[in-house]
Amino acid sequence: MAVTSTPRLDYDSQALAPVLDVRGLNASFFSRWGEVHAVQDVSVSIRQGERLALVGESGSGKTATAMSILRMLPSGGRIKSGEMLFEGHDLLANTEREMTRIRGRKIGLVPQDPSASMNPLMTAGDHVTELLGVHLGLHGRAARDRAIELLDAVGIPEPARRFKAYPHQLSGGMRQRVMIALAIACRPALLIADEPTTALDSTVQAQILELIASLSQELQMATILITHNLGIVAGLCDRVAVMYAGRIVELSPREALFETPRHPYTRGLLRSVPRVDRITPGAFQSIPGQPPDLLGEHGGCAFAPRCEYATAQCVEEVPVLTPAVGAHRAACWNQDRIEGRV
Repeated sequence: MAVTSTPRLDYDSQALAPVLDVRGLNASFFSRWGEVHAVQDVSVSIRQGERLALVGESGSGKTATAMSILRMLPSGGRIKSGEMLFEGHDLLANTEREMTRIRGRKIGLVPQDPSASMNPLMTAGDHVTELLGVHLGLHGRAARDRAIELLDAVGIPEPARRFKAYPHQLSGGMRQRVMIALAIACRPALLIADEPTTALDSTVQAQILELIASLSQELQMATILITHNLGIVAGLCDRVAVMYAGRIVELSPREALFETPRHPYTRGLLRSVPRVDRITPGAFQSIPGQPPDLLGEHGGCAFAPRCEYATAQCVEEVPVLTPAVGAHRAACWNQDRIEGRV
C-alpha cells in the first residue's frame, strides 16, 4: 500500500502564526567523558496543519530535538540555550508541573516503540481512559465511550473488544494505533511522531503513515515526523529539515528538496534510497565515512570529511543556513557548485 500524496500547505502564508517556533536551540548530554553537543543552533518553525519531517542518520539529533521540545531529555541531558515558542509562550519558561499539563493535552507524542511505552498490566482501554481522566476530566462511562471512539478512529477493528485487550494480545500495528489514539485524544495543537514505523512491516508502515497524515489533515494539527528514511517523506510532508551532527543543514519544501537538493549530505541520503528505476548492479550507493563524534567542540562543517565538495573554508568555518531559491535554504559554503537532480 502506497502512502497517499496530499496537497502541500502554503506554509509561507503570514496569516498563519507558527504553532511552534524554535530559535537557536542548543542541548547537550553530559557524561564522565565530557559534553556531547547533541543539538546545535537549531531554528525551525511549524504552522497549523503543516507536516514537517526531520530526517537524517541515526545520531544526527532528530530525537534529541524532539525530546528538547517536550522537555523530556533523559538523565544527563540539558537544554543550554534558545527559545521554544509554543502558541506564543516559551516552553523553557514553564515549570515541570506546567509541562506535565501540556504533554498529552497540547502536544501529542507517537513513540518509536509502542511495546516499551505501554504498561503490560493495563489494557488498551485503560491507557486511553487514564489520559482522558487526567487531561479532560472524563471518567466512567463517558471515558469508556470516548476511548472506544478513539480506537475506532485510528482503525482498530472491533474497538469495543480491543478496549479490553492487553498489549501482548495486540499486534505491533495495533499497539502503534493505540499510541496514536493516545496522542490525538485531546486534539493537540502539535503531534510529534518519532520513527513511528520502525518495528513494523512495510504494509503496516504504509497504513500507519497514511493514518497520521489523514488525522493531521482532519484535526489540523502541526505534525513533526522524525525518520531516517527519506523515501517515506515524499508523499507525506510539506517541508523537510535535514539534520547532521546536531544541526539543520538543509530546510526546504519537499518538492524542491527532492528536485534540487543543495547540500551534499542530502544528496547522499537521496542516493541511498533504493529506486525501482535503478535496479542495476552497483546502483545502490552509501555515504562514505562515518558521522562525527559530537564529544567536545569542533570547528568547520561537520560533514567536510565525507564531502566531495569540501574546501579549506569548509574545514575552518561553520556554515549557516542561507537562502538558495525561494524558501529553500542550505548550510553549505559550496551550494552554488551543486547542480541538478540526484
